[in-house]
Order: sequence, then structure tokens, then C-alpha cells
Amino acid sequence: DTSPLTRRKPMQTPITEMFDIEFPIVAFTHCRDVVAAVSRAGGLGVLGAVGHGDAALETDLAWIEDEIGDRPYGVDLIIPARYAGSEEGGLQVADLLATIPGAHREFLDELLERYDVPENPDAAGGWAERPGDAPFSANRAIRQLDIALAHRPSLVANALGPPPREMIDRCHEAGIRVAALAGTTVHAERHVAAGADIIIAQGTEGGGHTGQIGSMVLLPEVVDAVDPVPVLGAGGIGRGRQMAAAMALGAAGVWCGSVWLTTEEAETHPVVKAKMLAAGSGDTLRSRSITGKPARMLRTAWTEEWDRDDTPAPLGMPLQPMLTSAALDRINRAAHHEGSGAEDLATYFVGQIVGDMNRSKGAGQVVIDMVEEFIDAVQAVAAQLEV
Repeated sequence: DTSPLTRRKPMQTPITEMFDIEFPIVAFTHCRDVVAAVSRAGGLGVLGAVGHGDAALETDLAWIEDEIGDRPYGVDLIIPARYAGSEEGGLQVADLLATIPGAHREFLDELLERYDVPENPDAAGGWAERPGDAPFSANRAIRQLDIALAHRPSLVANALGPPPREMIDRCHEAGIRVAALAGTTVHAERHVAAGADIIIAQGTEGGGHTGQIGSMVLLPEVVDAVDPVPVLGAGGIGRGRQMAAAMALGAAGVWCGSVWLTTEEAETHPVVKAKMLAAGSGDTLRSRSITGKPARMLRTAWTEEWDRDDTPAPLGMPLQPMLTSAALDRINRAAHHEGSGAEDLATYFVGQIVGDMNRSKGAGQVVIDMVEEFIDAVQAVAAQLEV
């Protein structure tokens, strides 16, 4: 037991019972070290797989299982209901690349030149040199599901849209729970109708793909709409008081993503991590500039350039990430170079909780601090009812 909690008592909610964990804290992260640290601390780490190649996903899942033993963990996929080429069954990369307008390519080239971002001699050429299925496509995600099911996750989540029937059926056959993120009550009801076991109600404060409804309003609406299906509160949650608020609104636990980005284990780019540690809660915005769908991220020169009236509007998913992936890799590589404007452009997905992320600490310590503050908050509210 790595936790120094002096008041440590396992919490009892539908989520802790479902996964046999001590605390209903679910951590979404692209970093395997964070997954392992959170699961070891008594929560449930969930690995975001969308940026993984097949071999990398296989390696990371095997590593996680070696690190955490019998403790549970999850995998998060992105299978949007609609994306460019979805009506044709998922177009191949070459087909989609041919549809990217020249004006968008020219704008991106001019942007990198204007900010003096040097070329990356080791670059693989982005999606132009990656044959096969496009990013964020159902075909690619189903391959990732195949890899996940060859391991032993306790949870598979779909981050964008209702979980496909194939995902739900295969996961349930393997005894794996299925979760889905929702930004509206209608979305949550669709997920339940599709067969999801858990709904993650994410308010607009959250990082990444979010809707426009605040957590304080969204969470009780979703809880009431899908009862008795358990709901995880998400969006603007990174502290124990926020966790207590989510539970008071009816959540069975919390789903946190942004708060792990500045932890000691996180693989966040050092320049971006430094920006996050210095940022306030007002330094984020919803932008389509990376994925093609509205996603909350750090406000930087990159988001401002794409938001100008005289620049091309971002393309839809998956064309926008196919257009920008190589450029973003180039920016990240050059962000340390003196004289380059790459540092001004560098950005990443993060929620409004970034204003509280002002000190780097271990992911396990984040779990401990959340639980301690949660206990204090609940006791403080209970004390107000004492006669």
C-alpha cells in the first residue's frame, strides 16, 4: 500500500463496487506511467489509445499489466459516429489526403515559415506516409479494440459518440464494462440505449472534445436522465472539493484528464507543461484547429492563427489532424530552439482546471490529495447540518 492516508477508508459507490477499487477516481491519460500510478493508488487509470500505433498500444498494455498486477485499468478509444468518409465505410488515407484543399496546405506552410519553425529532417511525413485507415476512423479503432481485448482491461470507453454495437457486444462477452462520454442529456440517453454501462458526463470546462454545457448544470440532468446507470462527473474536476461537488450532484465518481498532464510521470511536452503550470483558468478555449471537432486546449498563437477571419476554417475530422499532425510534430520538436517561434505556437488539450495545476507532483499524490480534500469537504458540509 503506497498511500499515506491517515483516514483511509475505501469508498462505496457503484463505480468502486463495479471495479473493486478504493476510490471512484478514474484517470484518463495518454501516459502509461500515469495509468499505473493511479491504479496503484486505489483509482482506475485509463489509457487513451488514439495516438498509439498498433505496436505501441500492445507494448503499453503489456507494460501496464506487469506494473499493476491484478489491479484494474481501462482503455479509451475514439470512434466518432460521423467523420469524413464514414458513409463510405471509412476511406483510406490516400483517398482523404487528396481532398485536403491546397489553400489549407499553403496557409500551414506560410504559418510555419512566419514563425521560423525549422523543418524536421527526421519527420516521417505525417499521414502522407502512413498507408491504411485514417485517424479517428472506425476501422482503426476496431483494430485497437482487438489489441485491447487480447489483454485484460476492466473498462473500455468511447470518447466521441455512442459506442458501436460491435464494441459493446465484444466487451460484454469478455466481461468488460463499456463507458461513453456525453456533453448533453440526449447524448447520454443515446449511449444508454446503445448499451453503455457507465456514462461520463463531461461539462464544457473539460479538456479535449467537449460540449457547451457547464458541469454544474449537465451532471444532475444526466444523472436523472439515465438512472440507474452510474454516471462519472467530468469537466473542471481535479481537486477533492470538486469531486465532492460532483458526488453531491449525483455522480458515482469522477473522470479526470487534465490534472494528470502536469504530473511528474506525464509525457507532456516540457514547453507545454511549463505553459500549463503558469496558465490561469481563462487561458483555454474550444477550438477545431487540431482534430476538426471542438476541443478545449491552451490558447496560444496556434489557436489564434486558426481563428483569424482571413485564414481557412479548420477542416472536419479526420482531415484536420491529417493536415496538421506533421506540422504539430515539427512545432514540438522545435519548441526549444532559440529564435524559433515554435514555443509561441505549442499547445495541447487541457481544461479550465489548468488554473489549479500550478505545481508538478506524482500522479499517486494527486489521488491522495483529492481524497483528503474530498473528506474535508464532505465533513465540512455535514458539520453545517449538526444541531
